[in-house]
Amino acid sequence: MKAIRWLLVALILVASFSLLLGRYQPSPFEAALRLWQGVTGTPSELWNVITELRAPRVIAAISIGAALAVSGAAYQSLFRNPLASPEVLGGLAGAAFGAALGILIGHTLWQVQFSSFAFGLLAVGITLLLARMVGQGGIIVLLLAGLISGAFFTALLAAAKYVADPYDQLPAITYWLMGTLSSIDANRVWLTAPLMWIATAALVMLGHALNVLSMGDEEAATLGMPVRSLRLLIIALSTLLGTLSVTLAGMIAWVGLLIPQIARLIWGADNRRVLPASALLGALYVLVLDDVARTAFTVELPLGILTALVGLPVFAWVLRRVAVGWTE
Repeated sequence: MKAIRWLLVALILVASFSLLLGRYQPSPFEAALRLWQGVTGTPSELWNVITELRAPRVIAAISIGAALAVSGAAYQSLFRNPLASPEVLGGLAGAAFGAALGILIGHTLWQVQFSSFAFGLLAVGITLLLARMVGQGGIIVLLLAGLISGAFFTALLAAAKYVADPYDQLPAITYWLMGTLSSIDANRVWLTAPLMWIATAALVMLGHALNVLSMGDEEAATLGMPVRSLRLLIIALSTLLGTLSVTLAGMIAWVGLLIPQIARLIWGADNRRVLPASALLGALYVLVLDDVARTAFTVELPLGILTALVGLPVFAWVLRRVAVGWTE
């Protein structure tokens, strides 16, 4: 747990540094002075930049990284599959289609985000309904139902892109699907982030339950675990985190798949350590890459592209050792 506390310290330091990054980069002394003036009632231009632009973006990056990583870790343990990720039950595909539909029927960010959130929940609801229609609540049935739901909404997304205006709507849909924090709205961040933190904390607290569920349904039931209720709760929390992440920033790739693998390689298979470590590592990973995306190039690179470019070679390195974290 000591290493996890150091991760928290590192996250706080990087977040503090990120507040100073941008086209206007004051010295730490000047920044501290301006922030103190803002607290005491005489806000400066730097105070407005930090509170209205940079702080919401930093909070969003931390929230999204933690949400995707901890939901990915929960799904991997729940389905006993190291390749499981937040899109395994079709929620992210539904959220992507919802965002595209919102862009087609309206141009306000609120319409896009609400539609994304609603269809993300609908996609997972369809997955659970399909599994129930089969008459079984087993892991394999849920995975197959998620595959069907995800494929369905992926097809709907393709149809939405086909009928979109190629000069206006299609570029907006494509840019959204790349994933970016450039259009973050401060009010929605302050509204959404606390809910994401609560859901993340709830999943972290379910670490012991996930340890038991990963042993198998019969073993968990023998130990007195309400298997069906716990599984639905974990799916609900993970779905909420995944869809809220998409509503804020679009599709951010590889975080939910890669970060839990790294956490398991370092901390072993105990979810009581893996889940909080995944949350902190995911938050740190997305925050650092977002800093790079908005400062390293003359034009801001979409965050989803950067997470994929970095995540692919890292995952290739992790791949040869992935069995270690699942067998120890």
